[in-house]
Amino acid sequence: MKSRSMSRRIFALSALFLSVGATAACDNKGAETGKDPAGANSATPGTGPKEQGGTKSGGAKFVTISREQQASWVRNFNPLLGEGSVRFPTVAGIYEPMIVYNTMKGEFVPWLATKYEWSDQNKKLTFTTRTEVKWSDGQPFSAKDVAFTFGLLKKFPALDLSGVWKFVDSVEAKDDTTVEFKLKEAFVPGLHYIGHQPIVPEHKWKDVADPVTFTNENPVATGPFTEVKTFQNQIYELGKNPNYWQKGKPAVEGLRFPAYPGNDQANLALINGEVDWAGNFVPDIDKTYVAKDPQNNHYWFPLVGGTVTLYPNATKKPFDDIKLRKAISMAIDRAQIAKIAVNGYTVGADGTGLDDAYARWRNEKAAAAGDWTNYDVAKANALLDEAGYAKGADGIRAKDGKPLKFDINVVTGWSDWVRAVQITTQNLKAVGIDASLKTYDFSAFFEALQKGTFDMSMGWTNTEPTPFNFYRDLMAPEFVKPVGEATTRNWHRFGAKEAEPLFKKFAAATDPAEQKSIIDELQMIYAQQVPVIPLFKNPSWGEYSTKRFVGWPSKENPYAKLSPNNSPDYLLVLTEIKPK
Repeated sequence: MKSRSMSRRIFALSALFLSVGATAACDNKGAETGKDPAGANSATPGTGPKEQGGTKSGGAKFVTISREQQASWVRNFNPLLGEGSVRFPTVAGIYEPMIVYNTMKGEFVPWLATKYEWSDQNKKLTFTTRTEVKWSDGQPFSAKDVAFTFGLLKKFPALDLSGVWKFVDSVEAKDDTTVEFKLKEAFVPGLHYIGHQPIVPEHKWKDVADPVTFTNENPVATGPFTEVKTFQNQIYELGKNPNYWQKGKPAVEGLRFPAYPGNDQANLALINGEVDWAGNFVPDIDKTYVAKDPQNNHYWFPLVGGTVTLYPNATKKPFDDIKLRKAISMAIDRAQIAKIAVNGYTVGADGTGLDDAYARWRNEKAAAAGDWTNYDVAKANALLDEAGYAKGADGIRAKDGKPLKFDINVVTGWSDWVRAVQITTQNLKAVGIDASLKTYDFSAFFEALQKGTFDMSMGWTNTEPTPFNFYRDLMAPEFVKPVGEATTRNWHRFGAKEAEPLFKKFAAATDPAEQKSIIDELQMIYAQQVPVIPLFKNPSWGEYSTKRFVGWPSKENPYAKLSPNNSPDYLLVLTEIKPK
């Protein structure tokens, strides 16, 4: 695994050996807004008759969702291509995984599988699949479909978005309800990637010549919404699965998705009451959205969307200097960034770098040791003096004749991030550092991030069941690549050798107390070495209206994340909401 520019960012923040587009790990930032009654048959979203329901097929029983920000839709329901490449909710709503990690409860929920079991010193993982599941065409689902799906990932490596075949040695369906994964070595965090893989039907996919290019326009799947009722450039609608395995679910007839070309149009539709569910960044939401209909308009932005972070390139001087990294961090006013750049929806990050999804893992001693996240201009100046960066006549510090001057990369239009960098550069100038904001379109920004061709860059972190890959991405020497070689992790090229044995130890651990002890040590290394500079906890954006549908997650009923931006969390919501 967000939205950008306070518009949405749907990129996958991959973790383990992940390619871009797998699971989102940053929560989408802001976003679009689907329309409800309006404009379903019109060429331009947001115009058209305001009749309830909008289209003949949808009617008032279809939930209107704002999720992707695009001017028009491309019909692609191939779940093996990853969240950012296909139409919602292909990955976890049309197709389904074996288990679902519930971020808010911190637990795995059985889904297509009823249970899983580790054995052989955690080198074998066995899933027991459900017997009552059918594909939407009525054919029975079995463990053989699971083995077939993973076989496709092996045969077509471009589909292995979570890199499971980097640590899996073999997959075999022992019978119709048992599938066995043998690992090359113990790797307990692999449960997350195996368990969240969308499963496809062997009887439909065995004859697909090239599943990498297959658009799967008429999906056959196990999820709650499988029937493509309407698909046009400006809108598509999905009806419910006639053979869904959860009795009485889904309670709604279907989902509809109007296309919105930009954040402004998306938010306007949300504010006008044309959307039931959204994952948008909405400025001043109490006034602009809630106040329009206080009885029905609601939002919930828990701080579980990863951590927005500054990545200093460790291969470039002066970023290899820990005193400089600490001084830069201490010079940044995170409270001001949270208030101005993110509209007060968040708080500054602490010295562990963890967001609230990892609250139960936080080591308070490490947080205290990471006092370099405290705003302290005097200490920042003292550290810079101590490190030999002297102020010149122009007020800019320099060392060995080289001024302390660098660029901070950010994506054009990601307005919250742009404002955060603007505040940061102002803060840094106050201590004699000449930092400049540099904006790029996303493709150029992300290429520079992956190849390490930047001075300092804004970025995100992943959110998973444990902080294992959070710290592994940021500190593991094994992921440090030469500048110019693309990588999906450790963009800043920083390695902490003392962390290596801890990562290996955690990979084989299943005891919760042992896992917590290892993560405590990793947090302390992070706090002591300052590999990156965390800025603020990223909210998980979510808005909903109870005018037509109820049963949404909320602060009062936090049964799941509210945001539709992260898979497979949103599957928990799709199966719980119901007509009012």
